[in-house]
Amino acid sequence: MVRWIITFALALVAQLAVAAINLNTATKDELVAVSGIGPARAQAILDYRSQHGGFKSVDDLKDVKGIGARRFEKLKAEFTVTPANVKPAPRADAKAAAIAAKGDVRPQKP
Repeated sequence: MVRWIITFALALVAQLAVAAINLNTATKDELVAVSGIGPARAQAILDYRSQHGGFKSVDDLKDVKGIGARRFEKLKAEFTVTPANVKPAPRADAKAAAIAAKGDVRPQKP
């Protein structure tokens, strides 16, 4: 049982590590954590987001000061965009992780 919980937790962490960062909700610290984005570029992304009411697509990142075509090509896979006023649906694995953390390991209905 313990082995199963550890395996599940490691799988969840691995999924979160490769998850794309939402340009419309990311904090400055989250942006700086991306390779190729320093504090100045992170602030430029936040400024663009506030001036334009959010990103409509990842392609809008090309319009941010300091992000040219080559840098955009390297960064685009790191980001995603959901509308700023729409909360993303909770992920099923996050719900399962919360249940497992509470000790309830009964199968859950979808």
